[in-house]
Amino acid sequence: MSERDSSRAGKSPSGQGCLAGTDHDREVPEIDLLTPLSIRGVTFRNRIVVSPMCQYVAEDGLASDWHLVHLGSRASGGAALVIAEATAITPQGRISPGDLGIWGDQHIAPLARIAEFIHSQGSVAGIQLAHAGRKASCDVPWRGGAVLNADQGGWEAVAPSPLPFNEGDPAPTPLEKSGIEEVTAAFEAATRRALEAGFRVIEIHAAHGYLLHEFLSPLANQRTDRYGGSLENRMRLTLEVADRIRRLTPDELPVFVRISATDWTDGGWDVEQSVVLSRELKALGVDLIDVSSGALVPKASIAVGKGYQVPFSRQIRHEASIKTGAVGLITQAKDANEIITSGDADLVLLAREMLREPYWAIKAAQELGGEPAWPIPYGYAVKRRSR
Repeated sequence: MSERDSSRAGKSPSGQGCLAGTDHDREVPEIDLLTPLSIRGVTFRNRIVVSPMCQYVAEDGLASDWHLVHLGSRASGGAALVIAEATAITPQGRISPGDLGIWGDQHIAPLARIAEFIHSQGSVAGIQLAHAGRKASCDVPWRGGAVLNADQGGWEAVAPSPLPFNEGDPAPTPLEKSGIEEVTAAFEAATRRALEAGFRVIEIHAAHGYLLHEFLSPLANQRTDRYGGSLENRMRLTLEVADRIRRLTPDELPVFVRISATDWTDGGWDVEQSVVLSRELKALGVDLIDVSSGALVPKASIAVGKGYQVPFSRQIRHEASIKTGAVGLITQAKDANEIITSGDADLVLLAREMLREPYWAIKAAQELGGEPAWPIPYGYAVKRRSR
């Protein structure tokens, strides 16, 4: 009997995935996309995750009915984990004026409403904590995403070094030691609020050219102090933030980190450095690396294609011996299933495909011969009609 089958029979799954030690005297359980996964004290009903996706419709950082319906519908659609979009730890850390925020206690109640609903649907609520760094103070993307000046409601962007993302944009203000300490403290305060709101997975955003990624990459970090230069120094802020967040988060709850495995540019951050970082994060108690790539510089040469980022997940998973999540143009259930069965990742995260089809996880279960996790009001009608 496979692990998935045993869990359907009411038995508790091991949740260890392909990283578990094997006993050659007994059959190794089959692991696939529909197999539950336990990390610390949290069990995910399958390996399907709704990736954080910015909506840019918040006012003063406050979650609204839009966020409830957007995230809640994917939980009702059968996903195991629904991660709220990049949520700014400070007003200065927003990408745009429409970003979700968690810099004040006023943000807790509307986020708690969302987390409670996600959990009521059998899914797990996660939140991604973020600071946009030099990519802050931009207009919303459907209006072009240009940098906003003060007259347009913009604000000062900060970064490790005074290097703008786009040539011709205003240079960000380099963070001094006190500013770095304020960022770390803001990540801590945001974690406390996220836990109070009821989120059961905390993800640190260290990817896509935002502040922590900027510190990691030599293309954005030209500092000469203890936060720049060597790999050890460039990793320092990300590791300090992860350490603080892991210490604050109860032992039974997981902490994830999203990274860009490569800048896709010579002289930048690359997968070998990502392996080193992932080993260090694991030593601090981080449970999973959410492996994306790119977005640090605007003119990178990226070999985009189906599952193009999955090899990075595989390499980090095996060389750093840590659980990973795979992302990037994964649209078909069979492809997502193969990522899990081949040991390339422990979770599969979907973004745009979840926008196209909120019930992707239910359809995937049908395609793969599993039991679809229909919401009770829907499942009753669907099963009755099929009889």
